[in-house]
Parts: sequence; C-alpha cells; structure tokens
Amino acid sequence: MDLMAGTERNQTSVQEFILLGFPGTWYLRMSLAVLFSVMYVLTIIGNVSIIALVRTHPRLHTPMYFFLCNLSFLEIWYTTACVPKAIGVMLGTSQTISFTVCLLQLFFLLSMGATECFLLAVMAYDRYLAICHPLLYSSLMNSTFCAQLALASWLCGFLAVSVLATLISRLSFCGHNVINHFLCDIDSWIVLSSADTHVIELATFIDSFIVVMVSCTITLVSYIFIISTILRIPSAQGRQKAFSTCSAHLTVVTIWYGSGIILYVKPSAQNSLDLNKTINIFNTMVTPLLNPFIYTLRNKEVKEALGKTVRGMLSGFQRP
Repeated sequence: MDLMAGTERNQTSVQEFILLGFPGTWYLRMSLAVLFSVMYVLTIIGNVSIIALVRTHPRLHTPMYFFLCNLSFLEIWYTTACVPKAIGVMLGTSQTISFTVCLLQLFFLLSMGATECFLLAVMAYDRYLAICHPLLYSSLMNSTFCAQLALASWLCGFLAVSVLATLISRLSFCGHNVINHFLCDIDSWIVLSSADTHVIELATFIDSFIVVMVSCTITLVSYIFIISTILRIPSAQGRQKAFSTCSAHLTVVTIWYGSGIILYVKPSAQNSLDLNKTINIFNTMVTPLLNPFIYTLRNKEVKEALGKTVRGMLSGFQRP
C-alpha cells in the first residue's frame, strides 16, 4: 500500500493506521517474519505444555505452579495480541489496522502487561513465604488465598489501565496515520496525535510508576529477604536447592521489569521509537518465550513431570 496515500487520506479524522514495522530490505523483513513465527509457535507450545503438565500431575498442584499457570495463560494471550499482526506487517500483507482494533490492542497489551507485573510480585511473595517462613507456608498460602491473589492481580492489572485507556481513546488524529512500530504503542499514539497530550503523558507516567515500581519494589524486597535467608542455610545442598527455585523467576523478573521501566516509566514519550520497537520485542516475544523453558530447565519437579509424560506417550505408541 502506498504510504503517502495512507497519510493523505481523511485529513480530518483518521479511521485507520498503517504499521511500519521494521522498514528495510525484503530479506530483513522476511527474516524477521520467520523469527517472529518461530518464537510465537514455541511460546504457545511451551506455555500450553506448562499448563497441561500442572493440570495432569498432582505433585505440581502447589501455589507456585498455580501462579505459574496463571502466568503461562497470560503469556499466551499477551503474545497472541500482537505477534500474529506483527508477522503480517513484516510480510506486508496486513499493515493497516483500524482505529478501534488499534485501541483494543493497546488496551489489552497494557492491561496484560500490568497484570504480569502484579503476578510476578505475587510469585516473589510466594517464594518469600516458602523459604523464609516454611512452617507457616501451608497454612498461609492456602488454595483460597492463592485464588484471591491471582484474581486481584488480574483485576488490578485491567483496572489500572482503564482510566488511561479512556483518556487515550479521546485523542484526535488529523492526517498523520503512519505508526513507526509493529504494534499499537502508546508513545506512537502520543506522537501522532494532533491534540495536547501533556495530561496523557503525565497520566501514563503516574500509572506506569505505580504499577511497575510498586510491584518491582515488592519483588525486590521479597528477594532481599529470600537471599538473606538462603545464605543462612548451613548445608550447601540446601542453599543450591533454594537458589534453583528462585533463580529462574529472578531471571524473568529482571528482563521484564528492566524493559518495562525503560519503556513506560519516563516523563515524556518523545524518545526514540526505534528503541521502543527493539525493547518491545523483549516484552512481547522474548519473555513469553523464556518463561516456560526457564522454569522447565531449572526446576527438577517440572523436568520429572515432563519426563514422565514423555515416557507415557512413548510407551503408548509402542503398544501393539
């Protein structure tokens, strides 16, 4: 589609946007499309496998794996909300997106991103109770409390973005409709808008600061107590086991919060949109892909459950 025609059409009210993706040679765009496709398929397979393993193995019916299932379920929809469209943008077959669909994508990405922040904080708190207060863990982290924490994470994630989404939906766009991104990003909307965006930029900063920094602080404080407790464990084997259950979660947390702070906790949207695109790859593709594999490879219980499932499938195929 001719981009100039897209920007000249409808000078008074933009009804659709054009996503640029990563402009470049045909080889670059095809390579990115293949890379995004492989990452998306692996992400879906990995996270669905985690949910299936936890549901089919009673040994994994614990609070940690309950929260992990919530995280995997969220990652499936989080990556599905943007990666298929991004692949179409790279292929050049689906570069346009309507105003309404773009707004919905923006809302769901921000909401699920906020929900992930709260879920990661809850998972850190769960590890804090398990390691620092093992005798009280079973009574404190019962099934009812786990369900309440998970539900609160989902509700707070979507409610935290609802006011911001309402403000964004009222932005006006006149003429310019080319988004320098592979998804509908809040900074791109602010840059394109013909209206005064100072209130929205301030609201975005406050909202992001509360969601990201508060949940990050809970996670950080939990791990400070966890590490101090682990260092006091007398046996090297006990310290290694405790570290193995937390290091995987800490790896995901570092990538997620690091990219989230760079993207959203800033006073102005007037920064490099090209940098935003690169960082967004970590949020929307790398982290959802790493979650199931990190937890599987670094967790003995999950590896045993996976091995048991694979052996059962192989024995079923070998039967006459």
